[in-house]
Amino acid sequence: MTETSKHIKELQLQIARYENEQAFADLFRLLYDRLLRFCIQYVQSPEAAEEIVSDVFVKIWNRRTALLEVDNLEVYLFVAVKNHSLNYLEQYSPLRIIPVDTGLAQLSTAMDPEKEMEWKEMLMKLDLEVNRLPDQCRKVFRLIKEEGFKYRDVAAILNISPRTVETQLFRAIRRLNEAIGHYRPGRSKTGKLNPPFLLLISVLPFLL
Repeated sequence: MTETSKHIKELQLQIARYENEQAFADLFRLLYDRLLRFCIQYVQSPEAAEEIVSDVFVKIWNRRTALLEVDNLEVYLFVAVKNHSLNYLEQYSPLRIIPVDTGLAQLSTAMDPEKEMEWKEMLMKLDLEVNRLPDQCRKVFRLIKEEGFKYRDVAAILNISPRTVETQLFRAIRRLNEAIGHYRPGRSKTGKLNPPFLLLISVLPFLL
């Protein structure tokens, strides 16, 4: 269990057993942004996503004593947001697409200054390609790469099998590899790995 998971578990017990409002506020601050990003993938509207995520938290507080029966609150909240998002989509049609930051620019790299332009161009291309991934493929990629969930957690959130998660994940990797194929010159003259190849190495630990 990660430190974040342990912290969520402690907050969960404080909320369920002692109706601790400060613990609830801490839980809200800890997970709100992540849940909001996830929700936007469904409803494509920041305003609607804010309303949905807030509503989920309200319901969690109103049913706080039932949290003692929840094994993994983090996954439970993502599932709740997904279900609320699907209910929203049954009533409203998305009118616009809101670009979502994939966080790829935050990946570390031993970038050579002379490669900066190539690096920025590749990141823009990757960001575009992530947004172009098929719906389920994109959700799987973001839940694992951005949110740090394991296969079984993503399977529970999206209500698919771990095998499907694996298939969708590597489909995403293949698409992204193809998208930046012409950016990958291999090794530089000094023998050091060039930025695009380092990007792939940086991405993979989040995925496997």
